[in-house]
Amino acid sequence: MNGVGIDQLEIDRLEQALARRPRLAERLFTAGERAYAAQRARPGQHLAARFCAKEAVAKALGLTAWDFRDVEVVRGEEGPPQVLLHGLVAAHADALGVATVHISLTHTRSDAAAIAILG
Repeated sequence: MNGVGIDQLEIDRLEQALARRPRLAERLFTAGERAYAAQRARPGQHLAARFCAKEAVAKALGLTAWDFRDVEVVRGEEGPPQVLLHGLVAAHADALGVATVHISLTHTRSDAAAIAILG
């Protein structure tokens, strides 16, 4: 299956939501994603880009209901960020014959965005 998904988000919007509901980060992001962001000067900026990546992957796969933590954005020591699929999302991707999911993340001071391409 070939598919493409894209998503964009105002960073302030996510930061405000996380400030209002601190447990929201645990529902949306894996421990590794939260740890990665916590090491950065503005964690919300990096979480917003990862949120966009998760949404872009879901759109590319045609998902309507899924666990955000089943799509994990990881950063290797070298190279671009990668996606790891877990649980029902991984099973769905396998059923569709998806071999790889490529992502690209970007952010400015105000916005974050991501694109996902299935291979």
